[in-house]
Amino acid sequence: MVSAYPHSTTLPTVERVRWGIVGVGDVTEAKSGPGFQQAERSELIAVMRRNGDLAADYARRHGVPRWYDDADELINDPEVDAVYVATPPDSHRDYVVRIAQAGKPVYVEKPMARTALECEDMIAACDEAGMGLFVAYYRRAMPRFATVKELLDSGRIGQLRSVSIRNERPSDVDGPDHGGWRVNPEISGGGHFVDLGSHILDLLDWLLGPVTHVAGTATNRGGRYRAEDLVTGVFSFRSGVEGVGIWNYDSFQHEDQVEIIGTAGALRFSCFADEPLRLLTARGVEQIKAPYPETVQLPLIQAVVNALTGHGGSPSNGHSAVRTARVVDALLSDYRDSHGITYSPASQVK
Repeated sequence: MVSAYPHSTTLPTVERVRWGIVGVGDVTEAKSGPGFQQAERSELIAVMRRNGDLAADYARRHGVPRWYDDADELINDPEVDAVYVATPPDSHRDYVVRIAQAGKPVYVEKPMARTALECEDMIAACDEAGMGLFVAYYRRAMPRFATVKELLDSGRIGQLRSVSIRNERPSDVDGPDHGGWRVNPEISGGGHFVDLGSHILDLLDWLLGPVTHVAGTATNRGGRYRAEDLVTGVFSFRSGVEGVGIWNYDSFQHEDQVEIIGTAGALRFSCFADEPLRLLTARGVEQIKAPYPETVQLPLIQAVVNALTGHGGSPSNGHSAVRTARVVDALLSDYRDSHGITYSPASQVK
């Protein structure tokens, strides 16, 4: 079993995990929330949103027994065993610290926090309390990407040499507000690169090993919001793979492709869609179906529940997620400095 608590000597376990959610916004409607009810040895018993009417409505629609409009009431509910934090990133650090101090494990949305420093505070609080800290980089547990990993590990494309990333979207893809809080760096940590690029970087950390060297640039060419909209990077992975990436959110097109090249072929796949994987070798092109699950976070939620009930481990935790935060920080550092974007002290939330 792979431990989800790499710096703990004991693993606190329960027979069944009773979950509470802090922040029942859009991401919890279909991507994550139902997963806590669908997973084995798991149930969702409480939800919280600062707007009590919206919290009550969510509880009614999803069949959740109780709701709160105060996070501390949910966190300290004696019947809540573990808490899922699904708020924007500026509140992640504060909530996770409070949950850990209450003696409960926590599953937090990605990105883990706005900066690696905030992530490290979260890890320290959970390690000190002996509580598990899990992060919703759910692609690590999805069957689609398990297939990608199996193909890479099988040697079908030979020894791995390089990876290229292209992620592009038109500037108005999210409507008139161009992404709302997701492109407000004081709340999200950056722009669409932090929201989407972190998923890709964390997935490659899992597939190719941690990044050992990163360099790149970030800029804003469209001028539609304060956050960066164009990021380029070059990477070295512990496995010996070298990589390049372009994230362009002021493009004319939608583009979503990762290509990993080896000595005997290449594997191409989308990170955010579920079209077939494309395996290219001397024998031709093979298309391999690898759809998304209906509830995309369910496989990872099940892995977290398994870790908390002593039935396995989770592939995504605070210690793996902070590596992605450090890569994001390295790529955005100069941009943040030049635009006066700072993150200390951390936000205090209610």
